[in-house]
Amino acid sequence: MTRLAAIRAVTRYTPDGRTNDQDLVAIEAPVSLHLQPPQGPARDLGLLMRTPGADEDLAAGVLAAEGVVRSAADILHIETVTAENAAVVIRVSVGPDADVHAISDRVGTATSACGLCGRLSMRQLNHAGPAGTPGTPRVDARVIQEIPKRLRESQQAFAETGGLHAAAVFTPAGELIEVREDVGRHNAVDKILGALLRRNALPAHDLVLAVSGRIAYEIVQKAAMGGLPVIVAVGAPTDLAVDAARECGITLVGFARDGRFNVYTHPARIVDGPA
Repeated sequence: MTRLAAIRAVTRYTPDGRTNDQDLVAIEAPVSLHLQPPQGPARDLGLLMRTPGADEDLAAGVLAAEGVVRSAADILHIETVTAENAAVVIRVSVGPDADVHAISDRVGTATSACGLCGRLSMRQLNHAGPAGTPGTPRVDARVIQEIPKRLRESQQAFAETGGLHAAAVFTPAGELIEVREDVGRHNAVDKILGALLRRNALPAHDLVLAVSGRIAYEIVQKAAMGGLPVIVAVGAPTDLAVDAARECGITLVGFARDGRFNVYTHPARIVDGPA
């Protein structure tokens, strides 16, 4: 079983004095992402700093978010190997329909704060995902109010460490479908996209994406690429996230906690009463 937390020594200060103790902290470790096109040599896309676990989902999600793959059929094989120097490598072999040039500028190291953050321009993003397709579901406001609580209850590693972000997808009725945790909030979203893609559930026009922190442009970009029509964030959105969501037809909900939330874009999807 993959460990998400490690034990480290800690000195605790309280009003009663100082004590030496141990604490659980979130694990952050590098993984190298390699892309094997149908022809030619493999390409090293650089390092991701992530929490180990669901690495195959992470790799698939990164490639989906960047437009390299669009369905499970585009991925022929995913293999996680440990090199002689103990470095972990994820090797993804893709088929002829994959757009291997979509990720041509990703070589380099990415921190857990941004993952392999999307660098699509606003114009590209406007045409990236079909999240605004007519017929996408409406969500009862009471479901939105309950999602942060249900997300928090599913964050097992966060409960141990307090140091992991979470992303999850719910049905419009509030049923939890998938949840992933990671030290990087963008990585957590990539893991969700990868999990959906690997079971041929993208585009996800009928699901709600929930994230445990703030929401920036890159998360809207990832949601758009996955066809997700609604994003619910516990934290605040940025201005660019709001603008991108409006252009993409995504309903963006922020500050969802304590029974309250703000709807920044496309509020018609949120209904008062049974959806």
